[in-house]
Order: sequence, then structure tokens, then C-alpha cells
Amino acid sequence: MTNDKDGRRLRFALIGGGPGSFIGSVHRIAAELDREIELVAGAFSSDAARSAEAGAMFRIDPARAYPDMATMLQAEAARPDGIDFVTIATPNHHHLPAARAALEAGIPVMSDKPATATLKEARELADVVAGAAVPYALTYTYSGYPLVREARARIAGGAIGRLTKVIVEYPQGWLASTTDSKQAAWRLDPERAGPGGCIADIGVHAFHLAEFVTGLRVTQLLADLGSVVPGRALDDDCQLLLRFENGARGALLASQIMIGERNGLRLRVYGDRGGMDWRQEAPNMLVVHHGDGRTELVQAGDASLGVDARAGLRTPGGHPEGYLEAFANLYRDFATLLRGGAAPLLPGIADGLRGMALIETAVHASRNESGWVPLIV
Repeated sequence: MTNDKDGRRLRFALIGGGPGSFIGSVHRIAAELDREIELVAGAFSSDAARSAEAGAMFRIDPARAYPDMATMLQAEAARPDGIDFVTIATPNHHHLPAARAALEAGIPVMSDKPATATLKEARELADVVAGAAVPYALTYTYSGYPLVREARARIAGGAIGRLTKVIVEYPQGWLASTTDSKQAAWRLDPERAGPGGCIADIGVHAFHLAEFVTGLRVTQLLADLGSVVPGRALDDDCQLLLRFENGARGALLASQIMIGERNGLRLRVYGDRGGMDWRQEAPNMLVVHHGDGRTELVQAGDASLGVDARAGLRTPGGHPEGYLEAFANLYRDFATLLRGGAAPLLPGIADGLRGMALIETAVHASRNESGWVPLIV
């Protein structure tokens, strides 16, 4: 049977992502980069006037800039050219109700991370996803980088042997002092962000990257989370020791109070026959250390790259590709899924559950000074 989406661009709607949002425009650009997808509708804000303002900014039909999500889902279902999926780009506390409403209406969902505000909600969402007849995916953006996928493939192929050590760090400095920005406000509010601050905002990115690249799951952790800036209800600085299922040890650092740091996500993985080092701020280079003392610099566009990395590239070697292109790779994977193909590298609800388990386990273990605790999903 021919998929009715095969011969046209997929149509999507944004939930959230309106005026003042950084991520809304990122979703739009990434989704439309390969011209497989187009933004046609949205409930961009809980304020109808601001939603209309966002619709004008994105240059969509004014009639399709809706005052709320329920109105949008009902109206789009009645249109012959209605949406094929929604993207959720809201603060965390909206993730569960938005995803549930869309999935129960038979509309696929692409959601910002973390999956929900709490682990309880993530488990509820997992039940909804399991009962839905349509896909659900999460934008763990860094899994879309070509050289991240290359590192994953090489490690799976045994390039550095049995894994023994994993170090992942994500330093930022933008919350080193008090701020009243919209982007900061909801991230520091337990009612909107959930129980985790920095650990939920960027710590889960680091955690997902470590598990995605190594192919190993974290089984235990020792957490030390804190609020450095006085008066904050949620953590802004985190460090975790990790133990992986194969016995490897690891460490995760995530901080938003390190002045001078921007977006310094870095992953180092070591085995008994080598090591690998990748940095998000220099994403087109992967350093590979060999057990015989050689160090290899693998670059985007190299002839040695495997199929997964090559599929994520759009330009010849030496032409920088970065965050937007990595984000676009996730959307291209999602489009493949919606057209009936396979997208095995696309993060989904299982990744969402593990991320939420990390957040709540780390928060509670740090608060209670519990020492080593199991990570239970």
C-alpha cells in the first residue's frame, strides 16, 4: 500500500515555541532544512494574541495560529490538509497533557526533552505511547551529530575494546547570577520544570549522550546536586559518579554557574584498547586514541566514516555543520518513520523514561545523602 505522505512534504504544528522562545525557531529551521517537512500551524502560546503574533512571525496562515491546543487539534483534524504531527516545545509541565492529547487524537509527537516534568508522568506517558498507533520521539539533539553516530558505531564494532571509563561534562555559565529572563524563569520553577533544575535541563542531555554512544546503561549513581546562587529552589550545579552495566565507572558533570562556559558538552570514552573524545563546540572532529600510541583525528566528510555518520552529512568535508543540522537529522529520522521506514537511532519514550529516572534518582539521592543508589526506571 502506498503511504499518502510519500509524495508530499509532511505538515507539522508547534505547541509552544512562541515569542521569546529560543527553541521554537530552532525546531522550525531544523524541521524544514531538508524540505521534507513544513510548519503550517501552531498553538504557540497560552495567550491567544501572542499565538497570533508567532503565527505572523512564522508566516503561516493566520487562521492556523490557534488560541489553544484543543482548538488546534480539533480544527486540524477537520481539514483535508491537516497536520501530520505536532512538536511540543513548551516548559516541562505541559509535556504530558500535550503529548497525551495529540497521541489520543492519532497524531504523532516530537517532543522536547525531558519527556515530562516527573517520573510518574513519564510512566503515564509511556502507557499512552504503548497504546497509541502513531510514533513518539524526543529531541535529544546531540545524538543527531554525525560524529557522535560514528563514535557509537565504532564502539559497537569493538574499536576501543571493552569499555572501562566514561566521562561526560556539560558546563554552562549563563545562570551564574540571578536573572529574570523568560528562559531562566521556568527552568528554575519547580511547578513548571519539575524537581530538577540543571540536571533536568542539560544533565539529561549528557546522560543520554553517554548511554547512546557507549551502548551501555547506567545501573548505579552517587549524586551531589546543589544551588550555588542563593534563593534558588532547584539545582544549578551537579556532579554524579556512575557505574555502568558492564562494570565500567564514569562521571557526569553538569553546571550552569561556570562563568565563561557556553555550551561545553564533551564526551570521553575509554576502553582497554583505546579511547575517544568528542566536543559539541568542535563537533566535526572526533579524536580516537589507539592502544599502540597513535592518535587519529576523524573529521566530518572523511572517507572512513560509516553509513550512519555519512547519512547525517550535507556538505563536503571542511564545511562546518553543527547544532541545526544535528537537530535536522532527528527530524529527517522522524520523517522516515512517518513515511513507513525505520529510524533506529531516533530517541523515544524508553530514553525519556531513563532520563526522568536519572533526574528524580539524582535529586532524591543528593538531598538525602544516600550515597550509591540504583537507577531504577
